[in-house]
Amino acid sequence: MASLLQLLPFICLHLLIVIASTSSNQTPKPYIVYMGSSSKTENGDVEDTELAHLQLLSTIIPSEESERISLIHHYKHAFKGFAAMLAEKEALALSGHEGVVSVFPNSLLQLHTTRSWDFLEAEGAKKKSRSTWSHRKNYKPSSDVIIGVIDTGVWPESPSFNDKGFGKIPSRWKGVCMESPDFNKSNCNRKLIGARYYDNTNQNATDSSRDYIGHGTHTASTAAGAHVGNANYYGLAKGKARGGSPSSRLAIYNICNQTDCSTSNILKAFDDAIHDGVDILSLSLGIEAPYLQDPVAIGAFHAEENGVMVIASAGNSGPLPSTAINTAPWISTVGASTIDRTFVSTVLLGNGKAFQGSGISLSNLSHSKTYPLAFGKDIATNLSVVSQARSCSGGSLDPRKIAGRIAVCITSNSTVSYETMILAKAKGYILVDEVFKAVPFSTGLFPFVIVGNSQGFQIINYINSTKNPTATILPTVEVPRYKPAPIVASFSSRGPGPLTGNILKVLSCLVNLRLPDVTAPGVAILAAIVPFGEKPADYGFMSGTSMSCPHVSGAAAFIKSVHPTWTSSMIKSALMTTASVYDNIGKPLKNDSGYYANPHEMGAGEISPHNALNPGFVFETTTKDYLRFLCYYGYSNKIIKAMSNTNFNCSKNSSHKLISNINYPSISISKLDRHKVATIVKRTVTNVGSVNATYAANVQAPSGLAVNVYPKKIEFSENKKKDSFKVSFKSKGPDSGYNFGSITWWDGQDNHVRMVFAVNIVQ
Repeated sequence: MASLLQLLPFICLHLLIVIASTSSNQTPKPYIVYMGSSSKTENGDVEDTELAHLQLLSTIIPSEESERISLIHHYKHAFKGFAAMLAEKEALALSGHEGVVSVFPNSLLQLHTTRSWDFLEAEGAKKKSRSTWSHRKNYKPSSDVIIGVIDTGVWPESPSFNDKGFGKIPSRWKGVCMESPDFNKSNCNRKLIGARYYDNTNQNATDSSRDYIGHGTHTASTAAGAHVGNANYYGLAKGKARGGSPSSRLAIYNICNQTDCSTSNILKAFDDAIHDGVDILSLSLGIEAPYLQDPVAIGAFHAEENGVMVIASAGNSGPLPSTAINTAPWISTVGASTIDRTFVSTVLLGNGKAFQGSGISLSNLSHSKTYPLAFGKDIATNLSVVSQARSCSGGSLDPRKIAGRIAVCITSNSTVSYETMILAKAKGYILVDEVFKAVPFSTGLFPFVIVGNSQGFQIINYINSTKNPTATILPTVEVPRYKPAPIVASFSSRGPGPLTGNILKVLSCLVNLRLPDVTAPGVAILAAIVPFGEKPADYGFMSGTSMSCPHVSGAAAFIKSVHPTWTSSMIKSALMTTASVYDNIGKPLKNDSGYYANPHEMGAGEISPHNALNPGFVFETTTKDYLRFLCYYGYSNKIIKAMSNTNFNCSKNSSHKLISNINYPSISISKLDRHKVATIVKRTVTNVGSVNATYAANVQAPSGLAVNVYPKKIEFSENKKKDSFKVSFKSKGPDSGYNFGSITWWDGQDNHVRMVFAVNIVQ
């Protein structure tokens, strides 16, 4: 994603982790020492615990360096541990210490709505009868749900955080509104009830909850922004802005400064948020790391233990396979999709031909005048860099030759940013990129457009065949009611992947499969931003799974506000089993290449929040299920006991093959030998619908896979709220590879409970 970040510094696609390479240098640097779950007794003796951690450090750090015997962060509420300055050999020594689960470096993360909610509701309404939909519209959500947003802070003055109509803050709230020179307690209110900031490891710390980047403000308003009329970006996308759960409260945890975000801060934010009393945590950030070295996985595990649902973005490394992150089964992982609105900018060539591409710019160029058009290789600094100049790689272009021209570049990992073009006084910028051709990025006043390969090569052919090629880029035009929509966004990370493959999230290869649990709108989403410039806008566009994540957070909060007793896994199950797999023209969802999307790309499908209010039945995944998952994955009894602070023991026959039996709302089998007997998985379901109901199973399976469900009917009654079924999978053909399908349980009325499966047939 480096090229995208260089190209679009103001489009916060996803928080990508940058891990420093291992070095033998023993210069102290920040490390995180994770020590598992906190007990209630330990919580009562915080000072004693902190002293014990300092004493532990004193046994590792040489006496002549005693100034390092201090804690950067002390984790004390939901889990225990600390962050401190350690040399590599000291960290290694600590990792073998009794009571330490894992030790890993503190890493830095770099930063990678009006229509979207209406679109989700409109599509959901099509799937239900009019009477059922009308009934659900009468639900009255509670204002007691609290969403915690771990991100870049908040711009509290945004109209999206107005607290008009809100009553008293829930008495269970234990959080604070931290003050700083640019953030007063009065900036918090009955809507924005808490704000914390962290950064003791970087000299560039902002030391404030205020957002100067815009990413956190955008995600928070998408999840739970208040109703704001006539929101728009300089006239584009006019409409009423709102979050998915406008009645919910917000608590902000700023873990970033203006350049990066710290993993030790993430863990501290998790620890505080769980203690503060949030119901849902939304994180548009992540890291690819083993579970017990992944701060999001660790924090989310303890959040789940304490009844807090965690929703996180899958990442923006698509369309490459095996790229999804945040795939631990206790996290709800979100991919990105489009909505039925797009933005088009037109390239008009000097020969009269026009090409439409994606872009959001307030260009002042017009039909009446064209400007010199130049392919990157023709404006290279010198002949030695001509090949790099095709993609306008940094340093390959001559600024004097860019000035006054519209530059054309073919994308690469080092494509120059549009800011560089502005500084070189270019008249405009055309990027040829097949992957991102449908993602309209915002570039302010600067004329910019992305076109696909076919259009791009026609433009380049025009340049090569014309003595004085010219062009102009016309201002962006909004295209409403766009069809088909949704489609899976090109950048949305997907599976299978290397960590775990028997949980259908975007994972496979070694053990499992990983993919998003669901998808949600993440392309050109209008939400609150940080206002800047002479005529600042209160709302702006961003794209990425960072934007789709808070859509699911808002949807989860909405469901929680109606069903306050539902657990995290019940809400996740409801969102997954009622997700839509059809677009707004009634066809199966597609990816950006025009092919039908599979569960590796879209998970269970596009969320349908109102349908999820009444899913019929749900798959409850308990903390014990997650502990079994860790057993099957290969972690020891000792580690798992420390993590959970219980006497839980792994079964003697623990194996990665058993991961498929975790009571999850989807099924994934990473290795089904086509020469062996069938693989059988079991699921248990809980009725949350009509007291007396009978569901019958319907299987959709590819021709090369035999799938059988037994029993084929499950029944609920007043005395029977749970039931179980088994599913067998057996290869019946010579082909190998992934097979996808679904099992839909129907009660004969409105409820269709759909669970998807992915099965990898191997030799």
